[in-house]
Amino acid sequence: MRAYERLLQYVKIYTTSDEDAATVPSTARQFDLAHALADEMKALGLSDVRVDEKCYVYGTIPATEGYEQAPPLGFIAHLDTAPDFNGEHVNPQIHENYDGNDVPLGNSGLILRTEQFPHLKTMKGRTLITTDGTSLLGADDKAGIAAIMTAAERILNGGTCHGKICICFSPDEEIGRGAEDLDIEGFGARYAYTVDGGLENELEYENFNAALAVFDINGFNIHPGDAKDKMINAGLLASRIISMLPEAETPRDTEGYEGFFHLTDIEGNVEHARIRLLIRDHSSANYEARIGTLRHIEKIMNERWGKGTVILEIHPQYRNMKEKIEPCIHLIENAKAVMQELGIEAVVSPVRGGTDGAQLSYRGLPCPNLGTGGAAFHGPYEHITAEGMDFVVNVILGIIGRYTAV
Repeated sequence: MRAYERLLQYVKIYTTSDEDAATVPSTARQFDLAHALADEMKALGLSDVRVDEKCYVYGTIPATEGYEQAPPLGFIAHLDTAPDFNGEHVNPQIHENYDGNDVPLGNSGLILRTEQFPHLKTMKGRTLITTDGTSLLGADDKAGIAAIMTAAERILNGGTCHGKICICFSPDEEIGRGAEDLDIEGFGARYAYTVDGGLENELEYENFNAALAVFDINGFNIHPGDAKDKMINAGLLASRIISMLPEAETPRDTEGYEGFFHLTDIEGNVEHARIRLLIRDHSSANYEARIGTLRHIEKIMNERWGKGTVILEIHPQYRNMKEKIEPCIHLIENAKAVMQELGIEAVVSPVRGGTDGAQLSYRGLPCPNLGTGGAAFHGPYEHITAEGMDFVVNVILGIIGRYTAV
């Protein structure tokens, strides 16, 4: 079975996570895909397959006899899809022999345009898979799961020699919790790769330092006719806080290694308002400075409107994995060499986001990130090609071959 055929099956299973939930996993529906994958892994012949109580799926392919000394190598992808956009009733659209032009997304009125996504031109002649415009596709990260499962099937059916291979599919990556409860010791890998990136030639080992910032603003409501020097309008204060942020430091205005503040939610009324912001920066120093900026805003607002009017909470999410990967740079060099052997130059670039690999690297499991073959994740313009997914499968197999030879 080709990887894209698996993807088309997996995306039908609704697995969106919920950042407001306190449970692990954040949504019970992620177990639906977890158990389906466990059944498939057992059918393929993997060993030690299990789904734990927190929805982590584990399985291994034991080392070929005589290759037990090869370093155990892990591959990880996540079960959940992002809560940013509808992830239910996914209806993939398959465009065989894609012509390289704009693509209408079903009957939604939305159009996948080459002007917005210039790389589409390079996909001409491939089998392009898109949404119908009413949901995301779920290739983030069901394409990663599909690539890992397809590679596992080929290993088990191909008779090639290999060291121990460890596989894990985790919940709640999209809400920053996917690596928290992964059993690294039980997983059994010395090194690992997440398969959770963009286009198939992407290779990533730098990511943002990240945190969620929440401003709670407490107002004082009184009849507007008697409000002189008494009313504190929380909604208005929320707008003032937003106006104090650097105007040009948003996701729209930044690229590469440039960080940003990202306003994701604002809600409220006179009595209470809440602002949620994402803080992102590759530089640890700049990341701390951004937190300092928000603390300073909190201080200024409370000095003007009274202690406790504005309460800021900072929730760290993940850190830049670069310093943990550089001592194991062979992980990057081997992946680059495999891609070159397959005829494509690796594109090593910073992740303008994060992966489970960042947290796992800080927990002691060095874990850079491979591409999946997809793009425009978390929304209706998400797309991927069957051929790109085939390439990712071959990258995984090539990496396994290189570590088998160690």
